[in-house]
Amino acid sequence: MAYSSRKKLVRLGECIHVVRGFQVIVDGDLAQAYGVPTKALNQAVRRNLARFPDDFAFQLSPEEMAILRSQTVTSSSGHGGRRHSAWVFTEHGALMAASVLSSPRAIEMSVFVVRAFVRLRDLSRSHATIAATLVALERKVVGHDEALKEVFAALRAIIRPPQKPGRAIGFHNR
Repeated sequence: MAYSSRKKLVRLGECIHVVRGFQVIVDGDLAQAYGVPTKALNQAVRRNLARFPDDFAFQLSPEEMAILRSQTVTSSSGHGGRRHSAWVFTEHGALMAASVLSSPRAIEMSVFVVRAFVRLRDLSRSHATIAATLVALERKVVGHDEALKEVFAALRAIIRPPQKPGRAIGFHNR
């Protein structure tokens, strides 16, 4: 993969958010990636609603819009921003959007969208693996700490010089 492709992939990966337990991309970001106006993307979705079940695409609630707006620093409706709830697309929904748009750019960018979702999924798996390994290591270390304390205490007892000189052994003349 060329450097510019990686750079696009990273930028696209930054557009993926978690909403309702799904990793999704907002319609404006997807439309920009596909090189079409957001209005055209949403119109294509409305015309082909049967292709977009709830696990492919859904509209955000006002609360979700507010949370997403605070995360992505988009403008509010009073300042030239959106006036309708945004559509968000899962990995499968983003691919389906490319198929209903069928522009050459949409087809080309659908590959990048899929790679961004896959990369994000791989990263989340590796983070989970690292977290599980740390928990296991922590359990081992906690057990070893107690055992090491006992070993060091026994070694100190052996190494420690006697408190007062003991009575000399053998026959002594007074």
